[in-house]
Amino acid sequence: MKIVIIGSVASGTSVAAKARRNTEEAEITVYDQGKDISYSVCGIPYQIGGEVATIEELTPRDSVWFKKRYNVDIYTEHKVTHVNANEKTLLVENKVTGESKKDTYDVLVFATGATPIIPVPFDQKDYQNTFVVRNIQDDRDITTFIASKQPKKALIIGGGFIGLEMTEQLENLGIEVTVVQRGKHIMPQMDPDMAFRVESYLREKEIRLILDDTVHAIVETEKTITGVTTTKGIEIETDMVILATGVRPNTALAEQIGVNIGETGAIAVNHQMQTNIPDVYAVGDVAESYSLLTNTPMYRPLGTTANKMGRIAGDVITGGNLEHRGILGTGIFRIFDRHVGYTGMTEKDAAKAGYEIEVLFNIKPDHAEYMGGKELTIKALADKKTGRILGAQAIGQGGVDKRIDVIATAITFKAKAEDLFHLDLAYAPPFATTKDPVLYTGMALDNALKSNPLMTPADLVNRQRDDEALQIIDTRSKKDFEKAHVKGAIHIPLAELRERSNELDKSPTTIVYCNKGVTGNAAQNVLLNIGFKKVYNLSGGNKNYQSYIRMIGLKK
Repeated sequence: MKIVIIGSVASGTSVAAKARRNTEEAEITVYDQGKDISYSVCGIPYQIGGEVATIEELTPRDSVWFKKRYNVDIYTEHKVTHVNANEKTLLVENKVTGESKKDTYDVLVFATGATPIIPVPFDQKDYQNTFVVRNIQDDRDITTFIASKQPKKALIIGGGFIGLEMTEQLENLGIEVTVVQRGKHIMPQMDPDMAFRVESYLREKEIRLILDDTVHAIVETEKTITGVTTTKGIEIETDMVILATGVRPNTALAEQIGVNIGETGAIAVNHQMQTNIPDVYAVGDVAESYSLLTNTPMYRPLGTTANKMGRIAGDVITGGNLEHRGILGTGIFRIFDRHVGYTGMTEKDAAKAGYEIEVLFNIKPDHAEYMGGKELTIKALADKKTGRILGAQAIGQGGVDKRIDVIATAITFKAKAEDLFHLDLAYAPPFATTKDPVLYTGMALDNALKSNPLMTPADLVNRQRDDEALQIIDTRSKKDFEKAHVKGAIHIPLAELRERSNELDKSPTTIVYCNKGVTGNAAQNVLLNIGFKKVYNLSGGNKNYQSYIRMIGLKK
Protein backbone atom coordinates (compact mmCIF):
# COMPACT_ATOMS: atom_id res chain seq x y z
CA MET A 1 0.00 0.00 0.00
CA LYS A 2 1.21 3.46 -0.90
CA ILE A 3 -0.06 6.32 1.24
CA VAL A 4 0.38 9.87 -0.05
CA ILE A 5 -0.27 12.75 2.32
CA ILE A 6 -0.56 16.34 1.11
CA GLY A 7 0.53 18.57 3.98
CA SER A 8 3.12 18.08 6.70
CA VAL A 9 2.11 20.14 9.73
CA ALA A 10 0.20 18.73 12.73
CA SER A 11 -2.35 16.46 11.06
CA GLY A 12 -0.27 15.28 8.09
CA THR A 13 2.67 14.12 10.14
CA SER A 14 0.28 12.51 12.65
CA VAL A 15 -1.22 10.43 9.84
CA ALA A 16 2.24 9.31 8.78
CA ALA A 17 3.45 8.53 12.29
CA LYS A 18 0.37 6.50 13.28
CA ALA A 19 0.29 4.60 9.98
CA ARG A 20 3.92 3.65 10.41
CA ARG A 21 3.38 2.54 14.01
CA ASN A 22 0.68 0.21 12.75
CA THR A 23 2.61 -1.29 9.83
CA GLU A 24 6.04 -1.49 8.27
CA GLU A 25 4.59 -2.61 4.95
CA ALA A 26 3.19 0.68 3.70
CA GLU A 27 5.14 3.16 1.59
CA ILE A 28 4.42 6.61 3.03
CA THR A 29 5.13 9.83 1.15
CA VAL A 30 4.35 13.38 2.28
CA TYR A 31 4.38 16.48 0.07
CA ASP A 32 4.35 20.02 1.40
CA GLN A 33 4.76 23.26 -0.52
CA GLY A 34 6.30 24.99 2.51
CA LYS A 35 9.83 24.79 3.86
CA ASP A 36 9.02 23.67 7.40
CA ILE A 37 7.21 20.64 8.76
CA SER A 38 5.48 19.66 11.99
CA TYR A 39 5.84 23.11 13.54
CA SER A 40 3.92 24.80 16.33
CA VAL A 41 1.67 27.46 14.80
CA CYS A 42 0.34 28.32 18.26
CA GLY A 43 3.84 29.12 19.51
CA ILE A 44 4.56 31.75 16.84
CA PRO A 45 3.29 34.82 18.76
CA TYR A 46 5.41 33.84 21.77
CA GLN A 47 8.52 33.46 19.64
CA ILE A 48 7.91 36.86 18.06
CA GLY A 49 7.59 38.37 21.53
CA GLY A 50 10.75 36.66 22.80
CA GLU A 51 9.20 34.15 25.23
CA VAL A 52 10.41 31.37 22.95
CA ALA A 53 14.09 31.96 22.35
CA THR A 54 14.48 30.67 18.79
CA ILE A 55 12.38 29.58 15.83
CA GLU A 56 14.16 26.24 15.98
CA GLU A 57 12.28 25.46 19.19
CA LEU A 58 9.06 25.59 17.19
CA THR A 59 10.46 23.31 14.46
CA PRO A 60 12.03 20.41 16.37
CA ARG A 61 11.65 17.92 13.51
CA ASP A 62 12.64 17.92 9.86
CA SER A 63 12.31 15.51 6.95
CA VAL A 64 15.61 13.82 7.80
CA TRP A 65 14.40 13.13 11.35
CA PHE A 66 11.12 11.68 10.04
CA LYS A 67 12.94 9.45 7.61
CA LYS A 68 15.16 8.04 10.34
CA ARG A 69 12.39 7.71 12.91
CA TYR A 70 9.46 6.54 10.80
CA ASN A 71 10.88 5.69 7.37
CA VAL A 72 8.58 8.34 5.89
CA ASP A 73 9.64 10.36 2.84
CA ILE A 74 8.76 14.03 3.27
CA TYR A 75 9.31 16.38 0.36
CA THR A 76 9.18 20.04 1.32
CA GLU A 77 8.77 22.80 -1.26
CA HIS A 78 6.85 20.32 -3.41
CA LYS A 79 3.36 21.40 -4.47
CA VAL A 80 0.72 18.94 -5.61
CA THR A 81 -0.95 20.69 -8.53
CA HIS A 82 -3.38 18.05 -9.80
CA VAL A 83 -5.02 14.82 -8.64
CA ASN A 84 -6.69 12.17 -10.79
CA ALA A 85 -8.89 10.08 -8.50
CA ASN A 86 -9.82 7.58 -11.21
CA GLU A 87 -6.22 6.73 -12.04
CA LYS A 88 -5.01 7.43 -8.48
CA THR A 89 -2.25 9.68 -9.73
CA LEU A 90 -1.06 13.17 -8.91
CA LEU A 91 1.23 15.80 -10.39
CA VAL A 92 3.85 17.33 -8.13
CA GLU A 93 5.83 20.50 -8.84
CA ASN A 94 9.28 21.00 -7.30
CA LYS A 95 9.07 24.68 -6.31
CA VAL A 96 12.87 25.01 -6.22
CA THR A 97 13.67 23.58 -9.67
CA GLY A 98 10.33 24.12 -11.37
CA GLU A 99 10.29 20.50 -12.50
CA SER A 100 7.13 18.38 -12.29
CA LYS A 101 6.69 14.67 -11.76
CA LYS A 102 3.85 12.17 -11.74
CA ASP A 103 3.23 10.02 -8.66
CA THR A 104 0.73 7.35 -7.73
CA TYR A 105 -1.16 6.44 -4.56
CA ASP A 106 -3.39 3.77 -3.10
CA VAL A 107 -4.65 6.05 -0.35
CA LEU A 108 -4.62 9.85 -0.47
CA VAL A 109 -4.89 12.15 2.52
CA PHE A 110 -5.67 15.85 2.27
CA ALA A 111 -3.92 17.65 5.14
CA THR A 112 -3.73 20.90 3.21
CA GLY A 113 -4.62 23.10 6.17
CA ALA A 114 -6.08 26.56 5.91
CA THR A 115 -5.10 29.95 4.54
CA PRO A 116 -5.43 33.28 6.37
CA ILE A 117 -8.31 35.42 5.19
CA ILE A 118 -7.07 38.71 3.74
CA PRO A 119 -9.93 41.18 4.17
CA VAL A 120 -10.78 44.16 1.99
CA PRO A 121 -9.00 46.53 1.43
CA PHE A 122 -5.76 44.75 2.41
CA ASP A 123 -6.19 42.33 -0.49
CA GLN A 124 -5.41 45.08 -3.01
CA LYS A 125 -1.66 44.43 -3.05
CA ASP A 126 1.26 43.07 -1.05
CA TYR A 127 2.27 45.59 1.57
CA GLN A 128 5.78 45.46 3.01
CA ASN A 129 4.64 46.00 6.59
CA THR A 130 1.51 43.83 6.59
CA PHE A 131 1.64 40.28 7.93
CA VAL A 132 -0.38 37.21 8.80
CA VAL A 133 0.54 34.75 11.55
CA ARG A 134 0.18 31.28 10.10
CA ASN A 135 3.53 29.61 9.43
CA ILE A 136 7.18 29.73 10.34
CA GLN A 137 8.03 31.98 7.42
CA ASP A 138 5.54 34.51 8.78
CA ASP A 139 7.42 34.32 12.08
CA ARG A 140 10.70 35.01 10.31
CA ASP A 141 9.23 37.91 8.35
CA ILE A 142 7.67 39.62 11.37
CA THR A 143 10.72 39.13 13.56
CA THR A 144 13.02 40.53 10.88
CA PHE A 145 10.73 43.52 10.30
CA ILE A 146 10.54 44.42 13.99
CA ALA A 147 14.30 44.10 14.40
CA SER A 148 15.12 46.22 11.35
CA LYS A 149 12.33 48.81 11.33
CA GLN A 150 11.73 49.27 15.07
CA PRO A 151 7.98 49.99 14.71
CA LYS A 152 6.33 52.13 17.40
CA LYS A 153 2.69 51.46 16.49
CA ALA A 154 0.89 48.34 15.31
CA LEU A 155 -2.61 47.81 13.96
CA ILE A 156 -4.17 44.40 14.53
CA ILE A 157 -7.22 43.46 12.49
CA GLY A 158 -9.21 40.84 14.39
CA GLY A 159 -9.93 40.23 18.06
CA GLY A 160 -9.75 36.45 18.20
CA PHE A 161 -7.04 34.11 19.50
CA ILE A 162 -4.20 35.23 17.27
CA GLY A 163 -5.11 38.90 17.37
CA LEU A 164 -5.10 39.03 21.16
CA GLU A 165 -1.98 36.90 21.55
CA MET A 166 -0.17 39.21 19.15
CA THR A 167 -1.54 42.21 21.06
CA GLU A 168 0.08 40.91 24.22
CA GLN A 169 3.41 40.13 22.60
CA LEU A 170 3.74 43.39 20.65
CA GLU A 171 2.82 45.43 23.73
CA ASN A 172 5.46 43.52 25.67
CA LEU A 173 7.96 44.64 23.01
CA GLY A 174 6.98 48.25 23.65
CA ILE A 175 4.83 48.65 20.54
CA GLU A 176 1.57 50.58 20.92
CA VAL A 177 -1.32 48.43 19.71
CA THR A 178 -4.72 49.25 18.23
CA VAL A 179 -7.19 46.40 17.64
CA VAL A 180 -10.02 46.71 15.12
CA GLN A 181 -12.74 44.07 15.39
CA ARG A 182 -15.58 43.70 12.90
CA GLY A 183 -17.95 42.21 15.49
CA LYS A 184 -19.53 43.99 18.42
CA HIS A 185 -17.24 42.19 20.85
CA ILE A 186 -13.91 40.41 20.79
CA MET A 187 -13.65 36.62 21.03
CA PRO A 188 -16.79 35.60 19.08
CA GLN A 189 -16.54 32.14 20.66
CA MET A 190 -17.66 33.73 23.95
CA ASP A 191 -20.81 35.44 25.17
CA PRO A 192 -20.70 39.26 25.03
CA ASP A 193 -20.98 39.65 28.81
CA MET A 194 -17.84 37.56 29.32
CA ALA A 195 -15.93 39.04 26.38
CA PHE A 196 -16.69 42.48 27.84
CA ARG A 197 -14.65 41.61 30.91
CA VAL A 198 -11.65 41.01 28.67
CA GLU A 199 -12.33 44.22 26.76
CA SER A 200 -12.46 46.20 30.02
CA TYR A 201 -9.16 44.72 31.08
CA LEU A 202 -7.54 45.54 27.74
CA ARG A 203 -8.66 49.15 28.05
CA GLU A 204 -7.14 49.24 31.55
CA LYS A 205 -3.90 48.12 29.88
CA GLU A 206 -4.29 51.07 27.48
CA ILE A 207 -4.96 48.89 24.45
CA ARG A 208 -7.04 50.84 21.95
CA LEU A 209 -10.08 48.76 20.97
CA ILE A 210 -12.27 49.71 18.04
CA LEU A 211 -15.29 47.42 17.88
CA ASP A 212 -18.10 46.95 15.38
CA ASP A 213 -15.99 48.59 12.69
CA THR A 214 -13.79 47.74 9.72
CA VAL A 215 -11.00 49.36 7.75
CA HIS A 216 -12.40 51.33 4.84
CA ALA A 217 -9.33 53.00 3.33
CA ILE A 218 -5.56 52.63 3.47
CA VAL A 219 -2.93 55.36 3.51
CA GLU A 220 0.28 54.05 1.95
CA THR A 221 3.68 55.10 0.76
CA GLU A 222 5.66 52.80 -1.52
CA LYS A 223 3.71 49.66 -0.52
CA THR A 224 4.01 50.55 3.16
CA ILE A 225 0.84 51.23 5.13
CA THR A 226 1.19 54.35 7.28
CA GLY A 227 -2.42 54.64 8.38
CA VAL A 228 -6.02 53.59 7.82
CA THR A 229 -9.48 55.08 8.08
CA THR A 230 -12.31 52.93 9.39
CA THR A 231 -15.84 52.71 8.06
CA LYS A 232 -16.95 54.93 10.94
CA GLY A 233 -14.33 57.54 10.08
CA ILE A 234 -11.72 56.78 12.73
CA GLU A 235 -8.16 57.52 11.60
CA ILE A 236 -5.38 55.25 12.84
CA GLU A 237 -1.65 55.75 12.33
CA THR A 238 0.48 52.62 12.21
CA ASP A 239 3.93 51.29 11.39
CA MET A 240 2.84 47.69 10.86
CA VAL A 241 -0.33 45.66 10.37
CA ILE A 242 -1.20 42.16 11.60
CA LEU A 243 -4.15 40.50 9.86
CA ALA A 244 -5.84 38.08 12.24
CA THR A 245 -9.28 37.76 10.68
CA GLY A 246 -9.50 34.01 10.62
CA VAL A 247 -8.70 31.30 8.08
CA ARG A 248 -10.42 29.43 5.30
CA PRO A 249 -9.75 25.74 4.56
CA ASN A 250 -7.61 24.94 1.52
CA THR A 251 -10.16 22.80 -0.32
CA ALA A 252 -9.42 23.72 -3.96
CA LEU A 253 -7.36 20.61 -4.74
CA ALA A 254 -9.92 18.31 -3.13
CA GLU A 255 -12.76 19.98 -4.99
CA GLN A 256 -10.99 19.17 -8.26
CA ILE A 257 -11.79 15.49 -7.76
CA GLY A 258 -15.32 15.96 -6.45
CA VAL A 259 -14.73 15.77 -2.71
CA ASN A 260 -17.81 17.02 -0.89
CA ILE A 261 -17.51 20.31 0.97
CA GLY A 262 -19.55 20.59 4.15
CA GLU A 263 -21.77 23.41 5.36
CA THR A 264 -18.86 24.98 7.26
CA GLY A 265 -16.83 25.34 4.06
CA ALA A 266 -14.39 22.59 5.06
CA ILE A 267 -14.19 19.06 3.64
CA ALA A 268 -17.01 16.84 4.85
CA VAL A 269 -15.74 13.62 6.45
CA ASN A 270 -17.24 10.76 8.43
CA HIS A 271 -16.09 9.73 11.90
CA GLN A 272 -13.12 7.89 10.38
CA MET A 273 -11.98 10.94 8.39
CA GLN A 274 -13.10 9.43 5.08
CA THR A 275 -14.46 11.66 2.31
CA ASN A 276 -17.10 10.69 -0.22
CA ILE A 277 -14.34 9.56 -2.62
CA PRO A 278 -13.04 6.01 -2.01
CA ASP A 279 -9.56 5.87 -0.46
CA VAL A 280 -9.46 9.64 0.04
CA TYR A 281 -9.26 11.11 3.55
CA ALA A 282 -9.12 14.64 4.97
CA VAL A 283 -7.70 15.75 8.30
CA GLY A 284 -6.78 18.87 10.22
CA ASP A 285 -7.69 22.43 9.36
CA VAL A 286 -9.04 21.47 5.92
CA ALA A 287 -11.66 19.11 7.38
CA GLU A 288 -14.89 19.52 9.30
CA SER A 289 -15.32 18.22 12.78
CA TYR A 290 -18.65 17.93 14.58
CA SER A 291 -20.16 18.95 17.89
CA LEU A 292 -20.26 16.47 20.74
CA LEU A 293 -23.43 18.17 21.97
CA THR A 294 -25.50 18.48 18.80
CA ASN A 295 -23.72 16.11 16.39
CA THR A 296 -23.80 18.92 13.80
CA PRO A 297 -20.78 20.00 11.71
CA MET A 298 -18.27 22.29 13.38
CA TYR A 299 -15.12 24.01 12.18
CA ARG A 300 -12.60 24.93 14.87
CA PRO A 301 -9.07 24.75 13.42
CA LEU A 302 -6.84 23.90 16.38
CA GLY A 303 -3.65 21.86 16.64
CA THR A 304 -5.16 19.50 19.23
CA THR A 305 -8.01 18.53 16.93
CA ALA A 306 -5.69 18.27 13.94
CA ASN A 307 -3.45 15.80 15.77
CA LYS A 308 -6.42 13.65 16.77
CA MET A 309 -7.76 13.62 13.23
CA GLY A 310 -4.37 12.62 11.86
CA ARG A 311 -3.97 9.78 14.32
CA ILE A 312 -7.46 8.49 13.56
CA ALA A 313 -6.91 8.54 9.78
CA GLY A 314 -3.51 6.88 10.08
CA ASP A 315 -5.07 4.12 12.16
CA VAL A 316 -8.07 3.56 9.90
CA ILE A 317 -5.96 3.51 6.73
CA THR A 318 -3.85 0.71 8.18
CA GLY A 319 -6.73 -1.44 9.40
CA GLY A 320 -7.56 0.13 12.75
CA ASN A 321 -10.97 1.14 14.07
CA LEU A 322 -10.42 4.53 15.72
CA GLU A 323 -13.22 7.05 15.31
CA HIS A 324 -13.44 10.80 15.78
CA ARG A 325 -15.78 11.44 18.70
CA GLY A 326 -16.33 15.12 18.03
CA ILE A 327 -15.29 18.29 19.82
CA LEU A 328 -16.66 20.94 22.16
CA GLY A 329 -14.70 23.83 20.69
CA THR A 330 -12.65 24.16 23.86
CA GLY A 331 -10.10 26.96 23.82
CA ILE A 332 -7.90 29.04 26.09
CA PHE A 333 -5.54 31.98 25.73
CA ARG A 334 -3.54 34.36 27.87
CA ILE A 335 -3.70 38.12 27.64
CA PHE A 336 -1.08 39.62 29.98
CA ASP A 337 -1.96 38.28 33.44
CA ARG A 338 -5.49 37.18 32.53
CA HIS A 339 -6.35 33.68 31.39
CA VAL A 340 -9.49 33.18 29.31
CA GLY A 341 -11.02 29.80 28.55
CA TYR A 342 -14.24 28.30 27.23
CA THR A 343 -15.82 25.00 26.31
CA GLY A 344 -19.11 23.84 24.86
CA MET A 345 -22.02 26.12 24.08
CA THR A 346 -22.56 29.83 24.54
CA GLU A 347 -26.02 31.22 25.26
CA LYS A 348 -26.42 31.96 21.55
CA ASP A 349 -25.40 28.39 20.63
CA ALA A 350 -27.84 26.92 23.14
CA ALA A 351 -30.73 29.06 21.90
CA LYS A 352 -29.99 28.09 18.29
CA ALA A 353 -29.99 24.41 19.28
CA GLY A 354 -33.37 24.80 21.00
CA TYR A 355 -32.26 24.42 24.61
CA GLU A 356 -33.93 26.19 27.53
CA ILE A 357 -31.04 26.92 29.83
CA GLU A 358 -30.14 27.96 33.36
CA VAL A 359 -27.22 30.37 33.51
CA LEU A 360 -24.87 30.79 36.46
CA PHE A 361 -22.21 33.43 37.04
CA ASN A 362 -19.88 32.11 39.71
CA ILE A 363 -17.36 34.63 41.07
CA LYS A 364 -14.92 32.99 43.48
CA PRO A 365 -11.17 32.99 44.24
CA ASP A 366 -9.21 30.44 42.22
CA HIS A 367 -7.56 29.21 45.41
CA ALA A 368 -7.49 30.22 49.07
CA GLU A 369 -7.38 34.01 49.42
CA TYR A 370 -5.02 33.73 52.39
CA MET A 371 -2.62 32.04 49.96
CA GLY A 372 -2.93 34.78 47.36
CA GLY A 373 -6.00 33.51 45.52
CA LYS A 374 -7.39 35.86 42.86
CA GLU A 375 -10.89 36.33 41.53
CA LEU A 376 -12.08 33.75 39.01
CA THR A 377 -15.33 34.24 37.10
CA ILE A 378 -17.08 31.20 35.64
CA LYS A 379 -20.19 31.41 33.50
CA ALA A 380 -21.83 28.01 33.15
CA LEU A 381 -24.90 26.80 31.25
CA ALA A 382 -27.12 23.81 32.00
CA ASP A 383 -30.12 22.34 30.17
CA LYS A 384 -33.25 22.91 32.27
CA LYS A 385 -34.87 19.73 30.94
CA THR A 386 -32.08 17.24 31.67
CA GLY A 387 -29.73 19.14 33.99
CA ARG A 388 -26.84 18.41 31.65
CA ILE A 389 -23.94 20.87 31.58
CA LEU A 390 -23.80 22.50 28.14
CA GLY A 391 -20.93 24.96 28.33
CA ALA A 392 -18.71 27.19 30.42
CA GLN A 393 -16.50 30.24 30.09
CA ALA A 394 -13.93 31.39 32.63
CA ILE A 395 -11.70 34.41 33.21
CA GLY A 396 -9.11 34.86 35.95
CA GLN A 397 -5.46 35.21 36.84
CA GLY A 398 -5.03 31.53 37.58
CA GLY A 399 -6.84 28.21 37.63
CA VAL A 400 -8.81 28.82 34.43
CA ASP A 401 -7.21 25.91 32.56
CA LYS A 402 -7.93 23.48 35.38
CA ARG A 403 -11.60 24.43 35.68
CA ILE A 404 -12.30 24.54 31.96
CA ASP A 405 -10.61 21.17 31.44
CA VAL A 406 -12.63 19.60 34.26
CA ILE A 407 -15.88 20.97 32.86
CA ALA A 408 -14.95 19.94 29.30
CA THR A 409 -14.35 16.41 30.57
CA ALA A 410 -17.64 16.46 32.43
CA ILE A 411 -19.56 17.64 29.34
CA THR A 412 -17.90 14.94 27.25
CA PHE A 413 -19.24 12.28 29.59
CA LYS A 414 -22.70 13.91 29.70
CA ALA A 415 -22.45 15.09 33.28
CA LYS A 416 -25.33 16.90 34.93
CA ALA A 417 -24.94 19.94 37.15
CA GLU A 418 -25.28 17.80 40.27
CA ASP A 419 -22.42 15.58 39.07
CA LEU A 420 -19.99 18.51 39.20
CA PHE A 421 -20.71 18.98 42.89
CA HIS A 422 -19.87 15.34 43.63
CA LEU A 423 -16.47 15.35 41.91
CA ASP A 424 -13.57 14.49 44.20
CA LEU A 425 -11.19 17.23 43.12
CA ALA A 426 -7.71 17.86 44.48
CA TYR A 427 -7.59 20.38 47.30
CA ALA A 428 -4.88 22.25 49.14
CA PRO A 429 -4.91 26.02 49.85
CA PRO A 430 -2.26 26.86 47.20
CA PHE A 431 -4.37 25.18 44.50
CA ALA A 432 -8.07 25.47 45.34
CA THR A 433 -10.69 26.38 47.89
CA THR A 434 -12.51 23.80 50.00
CA LYS A 435 -15.58 24.45 47.89
CA ASP A 436 -13.77 24.54 44.54
CA PRO A 437 -15.27 26.85 41.88
CA VAL A 438 -16.21 23.75 39.86
CA LEU A 439 -17.98 22.18 42.83
CA TYR A 440 -19.78 25.42 43.60
CA THR A 441 -20.78 25.78 39.96
CA GLY A 442 -22.38 22.34 40.07
CA MET A 443 -24.08 22.95 43.41
CA ALA A 444 -25.49 26.36 42.48
CA LEU A 445 -26.67 25.24 39.05
CA ASP A 446 -28.30 22.14 40.51
CA ASN A 447 -30.08 24.29 43.11
CA ALA A 448 -31.22 26.66 40.38
CA LEU A 449 -32.58 23.82 38.29
CA LYS A 450 -34.49 22.25 41.18
CA SER A 451 -35.57 24.94 43.62
CA ASN A 452 -33.59 28.21 43.62
CA PRO A 453 -33.84 29.81 40.19
CA LEU A 454 -31.31 32.34 38.98
CA MET A 455 -31.84 35.50 36.98
CA THR A 456 -29.12 36.98 34.80
CA PRO A 457 -28.55 40.74 34.64
CA ALA A 458 -29.66 40.65 31.00
CA ASP A 459 -32.97 39.02 31.93
CA LEU A 460 -33.50 41.52 34.76
CA VAL A 461 -32.83 44.51 32.53
CA ASN A 462 -35.15 43.15 29.84
CA ARG A 463 -37.95 42.61 32.36
CA GLN A 464 -37.54 46.15 33.65
CA ARG A 465 -37.67 47.50 30.10
CA ASP A 466 -40.95 45.61 29.66
CA ASP A 467 -42.27 47.32 32.83
CA GLU A 468 -42.78 44.03 34.63
CA ALA A 469 -43.68 44.44 38.30
CA LEU A 470 -40.55 43.37 40.16
CA GLN A 471 -39.55 43.45 43.81
CA ILE A 472 -35.76 43.79 44.05
CA ILE A 473 -33.94 43.47 47.36
CA ASP A 474 -30.31 44.40 48.02
CA THR A 475 -29.06 42.33 50.96
CA ARG A 476 -25.63 43.99 51.29
CA SER A 477 -24.38 46.60 53.70
CA LYS A 478 -25.70 50.15 53.56
CA LYS A 479 -22.27 51.37 52.41
CA ASP A 480 -22.23 48.95 49.49
CA PHE A 481 -25.82 49.81 48.57
CA GLU A 482 -25.11 53.52 48.48
CA LYS A 483 -22.01 52.99 46.37
CA ALA A 484 -23.89 51.18 43.57
CA HIS A 485 -27.05 49.13 43.36
CA VAL A 486 -29.55 47.64 40.96
CA LYS A 487 -32.07 50.06 39.53
CA GLY A 488 -35.25 50.01 41.63
CA ALA A 489 -33.79 47.96 44.48
CA ILE A 490 -34.69 48.45 48.12
CA HIS A 491 -32.12 47.87 50.84
CA ILE A 492 -32.73 45.17 53.45
CA PRO A 493 -29.55 43.52 54.79
CA LEU A 494 -29.69 39.75 55.15
CA ALA A 495 -29.49 39.98 58.93
CA GLU A 496 -32.72 42.01 58.96
CA LEU A 497 -34.59 40.15 56.23
CA ARG A 498 -36.54 37.74 58.44
CA GLU A 499 -37.94 40.39 60.76
CA ARG A 500 -38.62 42.87 57.95
CA SER A 501 -40.13 40.41 55.51
CA ASN A 502 -43.60 41.68 56.46
CA GLU A 503 -42.68 44.90 54.65
CA LEU A 504 -42.64 42.93 51.42
CA ASP A 505 -45.33 41.51 49.14
CA LYS A 506 -45.15 37.75 48.71
CA SER A 507 -46.93 37.73 45.35
CA PRO A 508 -44.79 39.53 42.73
CA THR A 509 -41.59 38.25 41.20
CA THR A 510 -38.86 38.96 43.73
CA ILE A 511 -35.15 39.27 42.99
CA VAL A 512 -32.57 39.23 45.76
CA TYR A 513 -28.89 39.91 45.40
CA CYS A 514 -25.64 40.48 47.22
CA ASN A 515 -22.22 41.39 45.87
CA LYS A 516 -21.35 38.14 44.07
CA GLY A 517 -24.20 35.68 44.70
CA VAL A 518 -23.67 33.68 47.91
CA THR A 519 -25.55 35.90 50.37
CA GLY A 520 -28.22 36.40 47.73
CA ASN A 521 -28.78 32.65 47.73
CA ALA A 522 -29.17 32.69 51.53
CA ALA A 523 -31.73 35.50 51.23
CA GLN A 524 -33.55 33.57 48.53
CA ASN A 525 -33.88 30.57 50.85
CA VAL A 526 -35.25 32.76 53.65
CA LEU A 527 -38.01 34.19 51.45
CA LEU A 528 -38.91 30.88 49.82
CA ASN A 529 -39.15 29.21 53.21
CA ILE A 530 -41.61 31.81 54.53
CA GLY A 531 -43.95 31.57 51.59
CA PHE A 532 -42.79 33.94 48.85
CA LYS A 533 -44.04 32.64 45.50
CA LYS A 534 -41.32 33.45 42.95
CA VAL A 535 -37.87 34.39 44.23
CA TYR A 536 -34.79 34.66 42.02
CA ASN A 537 -31.17 35.16 42.99
CA LEU A 538 -29.39 37.64 40.71
CA SER A 539 -26.64 35.51 39.19
CA GLY A 540 -23.20 36.93 39.98
CA GLY A 541 -24.73 39.60 42.22
CA ASN A 542 -24.31 43.33 41.96
CA LYS A 543 -20.76 42.96 40.63
CA ASN A 544 -22.02 41.06 37.61
CA TYR A 545 -24.96 43.43 37.18
CA GLN A 546 -22.75 46.54 37.17
CA SER A 547 -20.47 44.91 34.60
CA TYR A 548 -23.47 44.23 32.37
CA ILE A 549 -24.78 47.78 32.76
CA ARG A 550 -21.40 49.16 31.74
CA MET A 551 -21.38 46.86 28.72
CA ILE A 552 -24.80 47.85 27.39
CA GLY A 553 -24.04 51.50 28.14
CA LEU A 554 -20.86 51.41 26.07
CA LYS A 555 -22.44 49.47 23.22
CA LYS A 556 -25.53 51.64 22.69
